[in-house]
Amino acid sequence: MMLSRREGVDIRPTLLRVLTDLYVQANAHSVDEERQFVELTSRLIDQVDDATRAAVRGRLAIYPGTPAEVLRKLGLKPSGPDQRVPAAGEISAALSAAPAKAPTEAQLRMASNLSMQPKDATEINEMFVRAGASERALILHNLHDTQLRASTRIPAARAARAIETLEMAAFAADIENFALELGESLILPSRVAAQVVNDPGGEPLACAAKALDMPSAVFQRVLLFLNPEFGCSVNTVYRLSRLYDRLSERSALIMLDAWRGSTMAVTRAKYQPTLYDDERHRARSAPAQTRPAAQQPDADIAARTGSQGSGR
Repeated sequence: MMLSRREGVDIRPTLLRVLTDLYVQANAHSVDEERQFVELTSRLIDQVDDATRAAVRGRLAIYPGTPAEVLRKLGLKPSGPDQRVPAAGEISAALSAAPAKAPTEAQLRMASNLSMQPKDATEINEMFVRAGASERALILHNLHDTQLRASTRIPAARAARAIETLEMAAFAADIENFALELGESLILPSRVAAQVVNDPGGEPLACAAKALDMPSAVFQRVLLFLNPEFGCSVNTVYRLSRLYDRLSERSALIMLDAWRGSTMAVTRAKYQPTLYDDERHRARSAPAQTRPAAQQPDADIAARTGSQGSGR
């Protein structure tokens, strides 16, 4: 409202960002809320600048409850919130019937033209942590079609050494060294690497392994030996193995970039001053040091003469 009272200020980009932020904060919406969101955003999408449209596109692309009309308006592939993960048999039948042509590396680079800001990375990471197993699979599936820039690949020689070390640590059930090696190979802080390894769902571990291009058989052995809770559950091992086979390298590298970006956001918030002119206020509040007044030579002589006279 304050912006609207000023002449020459376009509030439509800010309004679209605020509407999008409010919409993705809730896990579900009523029919009226969805209708109002579609009506408002459909008009604003064509009236904002490219940077705002790209930011909104990246945020709504990974949100499971984005209306199909808004997705089509943004040029994204519609997918309902109740989209289920197909079974392994259905995937094999679909691939044998109509094999899809995999995009080339040049096409993936052309599609990856939007760098992820630390704030957006934090929101993606938090949304992924709060989501359930089916929602996480849907988020990873949608990340492949977003315009977000994926992290660069880990060099093949370095990834091969890391995979060998990780497999040995998994055989020994050494979770601490496994997390340390994973953090060093993916350039992640130890705190983030520990969260990835100890996540109860296992999807972050699958993303980290896919970012290293770990073979599927090696990843299954890691699941069986690293964490007893995973290894003792046949359903968990089968679910994560199926997710890993369907997970694209691009989605895993985008999640890797989100982990790194969220770390940058935490670091900036930690060292950001409370006030924009905090240093200036601190300088003003410092007490001024008083310098003793210089005594005149005559006064010094008089003082000494007077003290001697009083002594007499």
